[in-house]
Amino acid sequence: MRPVKIHVEAVSKVFGRDPRGALAKVHAGMDKTRLKDETDHVLGLHDITLDIRAGETFVIMGLSGSGKSTLIRHFNRLIEPTGGRILFDGEDILGFDAARLQAFRRRKVAMVFQRFALLPHRTVIENVAYGLALDGVARLEAHRRAGEQIALVGLAGFENSYPAQLSGGMQQRVGLARALATDAEVLLMDEAFSALDPLIRHDMQLQLKELQARLGKTIVFITHDLDEALLLGDHIAILKDGTLRQVGTGAEILAAPADDYVARFVRDVNRSRILLCGAFADAGLIPPPDAPVIEAGATLESAFAAFAQGAQAVAVRDEAGQIAGGLTARQVMQALARQ
Repeated sequence: MRPVKIHVEAVSKVFGRDPRGALAKVHAGMDKTRLKDETDHVLGLHDITLDIRAGETFVIMGLSGSGKSTLIRHFNRLIEPTGGRILFDGEDILGFDAARLQAFRRRKVAMVFQRFALLPHRTVIENVAYGLALDGVARLEAHRRAGEQIALVGLAGFENSYPAQLSGGMQQRVGLARALATDAEVLLMDEAFSALDPLIRHDMQLQLKELQARLGKTIVFITHDLDEALLLGDHIAILKDGTLRQVGTGAEILAAPADDYVARFVRDVNRSRILLCGAFADAGLIPPPDAPVIEAGATLESAFAAFAQGAQAVAVRDEAGQIAGGLTARQVMQALARQ
């Protein structure tokens, strides 16, 4: 199992003149609505605990006002918590002084924003090299490293263009390249693709998956789009009104929603493209020798073609190359029918 990169422990955030006093009222049982009505304080987050592992894409999702953007801004201390701890590689970042916090933000974490945040008077390569320049890297070396990241995101040849000369998707690639150029261990991506047109957005999602497969960064990705979360996330955390409702893989959340809210959230998802054959294989079912073989990590949708061609069952092969059991069309239909 991968080591924990970011550990969030009982983090709460209250906005207002006396946040600690207001948080004490929440701990005593006051809900978010009463807190606002009676004290004019806003509960942004309440008692969030989760682990983000090294090298994974961890998606934090929820509707507007759920607290997801507030939470991600705690990871580089753009927002300070009212209570709780945040550990990065086991070290509490809340204890960093100003100088150490600045170094942490420059070298350990990088942020990709929804609205690109490019400098309009600087070229693509100047934008990508900007963080390196702030960190004192010599111009030639900064431009060399920036050029590598520009090529990595598919923008070779546009180094001397200005942001206004690029499409929205290309501008977002520049923002991604700028974050990658710092070689930060963690990328924080706050609704990074939500301002893009649907086709460009999907292209960027696929490119991010490809880059992640090559680079193995730790990515924290914020979205309100469940399909995007399921496509990108190794693990997904679902927030509602500043509270954590469930954490798990996409398949785990679909198979066993933690409560009615999560169940409603995932109700209309195409489960066949998320749920995996290995999770439903019956170890006691011995498929015939000529049965089609499906990998345990394949989605249930992968078995449709075999059943359409008349197969009564498919054999499910695990990561070790062994047949872990069988899967029938009836079992697949039952899995997809669960709500």
